[in-house]
Amino acid sequence: MSSPPARLSLATQLFLLQVSVVAFVLIGGGVLTYLHARGDNESGARRRVLDISQTLARSPDIEAAFREPDPARRLQPLAESVRHATGVDFVVIMNRNGVRYSHPVPGRIGGVFLGHVEPALRGRAFTETYTGTLGPSVRAVVPVYGADTRVEGLVAVGITRAKISGQILDRVPALAGVIALGFGLAALGALLVSRRLRRQTLGLGPSEITRMYEHHDAVLHAVREGLLVFGRDRRLLLANDEAIRLLGLDPDDEGRPATDLPLPESLRELVASGRNAVDEIHLTDDRTIVINQAPALREGRPLGTVTTLRDHTELKALSGELDSVRGFAEALRAQAHEAANRLHTVVSLIELDRPEEAVTFATAELAAAQELTDRLLSAIAEPVLAALLLGKAAEANERGVEFLVTEDTEVVRAGVDSRDLVTLVGNLVDNAIEAALDAPPPRRVSVTVRADEQGTMVRVRDSGTGLDPGLVADAFTRGWSTKDSTGTKTRGLGLALVHQAVTRNGGTVEVTRDEGAVFTVHLPGTGAVEDR
Repeated sequence: MSSPPARLSLATQLFLLQVSVVAFVLIGGGVLTYLHARGDNESGARRRVLDISQTLARSPDIEAAFREPDPARRLQPLAESVRHATGVDFVVIMNRNGVRYSHPVPGRIGGVFLGHVEPALRGRAFTETYTGTLGPSVRAVVPVYGADTRVEGLVAVGITRAKISGQILDRVPALAGVIALGFGLAALGALLVSRRLRRQTLGLGPSEITRMYEHHDAVLHAVREGLLVFGRDRRLLLANDEAIRLLGLDPDDEGRPATDLPLPESLRELVASGRNAVDEIHLTDDRTIVINQAPALREGRPLGTVTTLRDHTELKALSGELDSVRGFAEALRAQAHEAANRLHTVVSLIELDRPEEAVTFATAELAAAQELTDRLLSAIAEPVLAALLLGKAAEANERGVEFLVTEDTEVVRAGVDSRDLVTLVGNLVDNAIEAALDAPPPRRVSVTVRADEQGTMVRVRDSGTGLDPGLVADAFTRGWSTKDSTGTKTRGLGLALVHQAVTRNGGTVEVTRDEGAVFTVHLPGTGAVEDR
């Protein structure tokens, strides 16, 4: 199978085009210069022979020689001396009838001049191109006047066309040298430009560049992953459709420095620094985005950085729900463990023949557990929120933290999405339990959730050490934590997710200090308390 014909690269095509254009211009210019020079030489020859013939015709020696019996004896030496002195090809002096008195070939003296003489006989000097005894020549014929201003003879001075052409040909080598030098310099410049263009286009041809652009452009706009490309000067070179959608950018932002882009502070710091990043989580006002960033290199030379973005908003919400379900499962496991212990206790009391005490013990434990469940189910009509609080209560109890749901908790219908409620309450309660565990006993966490005509209110208190007012603003940024990040657990994300959910719903969050920290969230909405 024969291989496809090799395609010339864009650089090679440009080089050949430049060389062709330069060659055409130089050769055309050389031809025009040659024709112009030849015309100038012929015009100069006409002026020259006319000047010489007019000067010679005014010479007193010629007028005197015409009165002698043999004018040729005196005029032939004079004409030849003028011819040699001026470098013309012939000087012919003749009478009115055209009979020669001088000629470069002495044997032709006495013959009749070949050419036109009529205008000169009428007293007018003129020039012409005529083929005489010496071949084609440019000549001037001038009248010679006598004492009575009558035309007594004629003077003809001429230069052969062969001599004029020879003068032009003598200049051809110099002209050709200039053309060759110009062509060489132009070709060298075109070669340097071509080599630079070859490096920049990677040796690709126009059709290959077009096809690559079309394919890459289609891929960039079709891929469901955001892509940002920054140059070495940290300016945004490219942002595909998904990146613009995820970050709320404007197509006109391309070309702006990374520090001027309308991005969250942590993300702007990342793209401006150009550092490597692997699966970093960053939050915008309404999205959770996973960022990867790496330098773009070619042959070890840095070209900039490439940043990819994946939308994990839905995944993070599902992860939060999964964590809640996992918490419910842990709570059920703990309750099953406790139920087994209680059952063994009841059985043992019965075996010890103490049935009254067994009944009292069993009903007391059942009443305590059922009381919280009944109160939550009656006060909170949102099943996801009720299940979350029951699970957190079981988790807190297992970890030795007293968990209270205040008496004024009452939600008939929340005006926010259930997943946002899970994010808010779940992360605030988790932080509160951790804060309580880090403080000395008694360890307590209380939760209040209400929906009234103004919207939804969530308040979580803990018995921890509280939060320094100067650290409140930092506490809601991604990565901030009072604990060290160990293992694979991501620290400093819970409150950032709370802030994102609050911002997304147009709410506010307030942090105060009582026994410990008090987080109060207000969300405007259509939730309302109904009288029972």
